[in-house]
Amino acid sequence: MLRIAMVSPYSVSVPGGVQAQVLGLARELRRIGHEVRVLAPCDGPPPEPFVTPLGNSLPTAANGSVAPLAPDPSAALRTIRALNDEAFDVIHLHEPIVPGPTVTALLLKLAPTVGTFHAAGDSTSYRVLNKTARWAAEHLTVRVAVSESAKELASRYLDGEYTILFNGIEVQRYSRPSTQREASPTIFFCGRYEPRKGLEVLLQAMAHLPKNVNLWIASDGVGIDDLQNTYGADERITWLGRITEEDKLDRLARCTTFCAPSLRGESFGIVLLEAMAAGAALVASNISGYNNVATHQKNALLVEPGNPVALSEALHEAITNVSKREQLVAGGHARAQDFSMQRLAQLYIEIYNKLLNDEAERLLEIAPNRFVAMFEDRVLRRPKFLNNRLNTQ
Repeated sequence: MLRIAMVSPYSVSVPGGVQAQVLGLARELRRIGHEVRVLAPCDGPPPEPFVTPLGNSLPTAANGSVAPLAPDPSAALRTIRALNDEAFDVIHLHEPIVPGPTVTALLLKLAPTVGTFHAAGDSTSYRVLNKTARWAAEHLTVRVAVSESAKELASRYLDGEYTILFNGIEVQRYSRPSTQREASPTIFFCGRYEPRKGLEVLLQAMAHLPKNVNLWIASDGVGIDDLQNTYGADERITWLGRITEEDKLDRLARCTTFCAPSLRGESFGIVLLEAMAAGAALVASNISGYNNVATHQKNALLVEPGNPVALSEALHEAITNVSKREQLVAGGHARAQDFSMQRLAQLYIEIYNKLLNDEAERLLEIAPNRFVAMFEDRVLRRPKFLNNRLNTQ
């Protein structure tokens, strides 16, 4: 059994792709017998009993998005205490250079550290804080990127060697065979509102679709009120705001088609895999991040980003062409299995074990920073080679 710290810079009580990966991977690792604690900001009750909350988050503008971060000193102190008290074998940081708990954990250097990079496109923070980010990244023992585009962004600013491991999906959570699809054609959009997500393109596409086609929009964020004011007269559209994970799973099981009309900036199409696993026909933009998982005409209909007419035509085909929809659903089910969280967890376990074996053989040295070294007698984790020596005496 390994003791693993899974650290997120983003509040795990706020929906998001990175948060979903952190919690999903932790659940799978715990299911197969490892002791995992998720250390993360948390606004309200922790979503899982294995979450150690590090305080409330502060909505922070970053790279055209608003991220729920906790860069304050109190969160840093809670992170330090949790990491030391638990004496983890391995520390796994998601988005390790994002300000907050991951950077705090990175600088402590209390155990072998794995850093997983999720972002793609461009990063203002990497560019502005390049020297600091490079210095911090040097504290990572192993670097992982979730896709080629995520690797390209990280290596552009931080250099280093990266292993590419896909984002995983808990396939069994999305299978609800007893749930019936809606009687009327229903499109589902789910995601935090940002212009790059392409929601307005989908709303424009609705003007070209039949009157019996409904649209569920599960989204919130700055600016979405303007969209609702513009398109709110269309009675086919249901504005759900932010929904719970359970409601998302239910609507994925009931919708006819899931639509992901993003324009850019997606490093990995995890939301596409969720729709595939749930058995919804998929229509999405033909962008590099989505090409990681979706293949046109095989498991999705991919269209030119930003083109509402092309999007409406693809949605119409997915809704009205029964044989095509069945083909997409079958292809989606098969594709989702390729990215199972069970498979991803095993790949990470191989990385964790190699790091610990290298430490035990003294091929890897974990040296706490100078500040931590001043309190060496209070550091609870012992290097693996010392543990081996004590066990043989």
